[in-house]
Amino acid sequence: MSIQINKVGLTNGETLCYREREGGEKTLLLVHGNMTSSKHWDLLIEALPKEYHIIAVDLRGFGESTYKKPITSIKDFTDDVKLFVDAFGLKDFAMMGWSTGGGVVMQFQADYPGYATELILLASVSTRGYPFYGVNEQGQIDFTKRYRTLDEIKQDPIRTIPIQEAYNSGNRELLRMIWNASIYDQNQPTAEKYEEYIDDMLTQRNLAEVYHALNTFNLSKHHNGVTEGTNLVDKITIPTLVLNGENDKVVLKSMTDEIAVDLNESIVTAVELKGCGHSALVDDLSQLVDVVTSFLGKKVGETN
Repeated sequence: MSIQINKVGLTNGETLCYREREGGEKTLLLVHGNMTSSKHWDLLIEALPKEYHIIAVDLRGFGESTYKKPITSIKDFTDDVKLFVDAFGLKDFAMMGWSTGGGVVMQFQADYPGYATELILLASVSTRGYPFYGVNEQGQIDFTKRYRTLDEIKQDPIRTIPIQEAYNSGNRELLRMIWNASIYDQNQPTAEKYEEYIDDMLTQRNLAEVYHALNTFNLSKHHNGVTEGTNLVDKITIPTLVLNGENDKVVLKSMTDEIAVDLNESIVTAVELKGCGHSALVDDLSQLVDVVTSFLGKKVGETN
């Protein structure tokens, strides 16, 4: 089954690109993370059984989607996704969010109940956000100094500035070095696929804004060091699969544990992906497919 790439205009003036693979009656909506787009879902889209109708969206400022108005929060992405699903008339679908995308789908379910039937959180940002710490005089991360403003994040000398400069100059080797150290430290995609993924990374136009949105995201009942929790976790009531990579260097196990603690335990199924880092799609695709289809399988059987 081929993957089709199309675009849809939203009522807020943005245009979102998306990838679609036809399938059965069960729709799975995929939401990517930072430094990626729907392109980075390609291996999973190709591997999932034909029973699934797959849609993977490029968030605002990523891939081929527009970025007319800068985002200030994860909710901005979520509201775009709401307009996106309304444009298709989608209902009763599963949502899967990877990393930053996990925050997007959690916010979606909290804000717009009645649309999604299941959530899958893959190496997801915590319900309490993803902290962005400052640096000390030695140029090392200072875990006692958390940035609070977008301007502070824009001036960060060891993450924001180098990555943004790599984007601006097309420095593929720096991006490759960063991903090899933090994401593809277990396995790497094929050489051809890796080049396609780097092409995709270079499309991002909202790096600092995403860092700030993650730093201030907080659906929990706790203060996260920057923002008070919104208590919206109580509005997430559908079955939720929480997946963490055993060797993830980006989203720590403690962050995944926060999700499980903050959500109602009766809806959570937590699975550790053995031998995987932040990209289970590359580290062990078959394991990821097995866990996801097992979680959704009963629903698919009932539908078909």
